[in-house]
Amino acid sequence: MASEPAADRRDAVLESALLTFARHGYRKTSMDEVARAARISRPGLYFLFESKEALFRAAVTRALEEDLAAAERILGDARKPLRERVSGAFDRWAGRYAGPLSRDVTGVIEQNPDLLGAIVETAPARFEALVTDAIAEVTGRATATRVTQTLISASVGLKHQVESREAYLARFATAVELLIPQKA
Repeated sequence: MASEPAADRRDAVLESALLTFARHGYRKTSMDEVARAARISRPGLYFLFESKEALFRAAVTRALEEDLAAAERILGDARKPLRERVSGAFDRWAGRYAGPLSRDVTGVIEQNPDLLGAIVETAPARFEALVTDAIAEVTGRATATRVTQTLISASVGLKHQVESREAYLARFATAVELLIPQKA
C-alpha cells in the first residue's frame, strides 16, 4: 500500500472498515481488525483516523456520499428511459446492500446513529428528493412524491427479504413497472 497515493489509501481503508464494521458490528470491531483487513499497520490506521468513532463516521459518510453522487448521475442521464434510471439509482442506493450484507450494514448504522450525526437523515432525504425530481418530470410533483415514497418502502422491504442483489433488482423492477408509466 505504500506506493498508493494518500487519497487512494484512505479510500481503501474506508472500504475495508465499512465491510469490517458490517461483518462484526461496531462494538465488536477493533482497530486491529480494520488494520488487518485494510493491510495497513495499526499506527498507520491511527495516523489516518484518530479513533474508531472517527473511522466509522468517515466510512459510512463516504459510502452514503458516493451512493448519492452515483444516484444523481444515473437519474440525470436523460438518454435512458425513466424506469431504467430509477431502477439504476435504487440499485446503487440500496441494491448493493441487498441480502445478508443489508442486515449487517443497515444494522450497524441503525444501532449507532449518535456516531454518525445528521447524515443518517439528510442522505436518505436527499435520495428521495433526487428520485422525486426525476419522476416529477413526467408525472407531476404530487404523484412523484407518492410514487417515490412507495418505491422507497418497497425497496426497504425487498432489501431484507431477498438473498442477492439480482433478486432485489428483479423484484424491484416489478415495482417500477407498476408505478412508473411506460412512456416515461
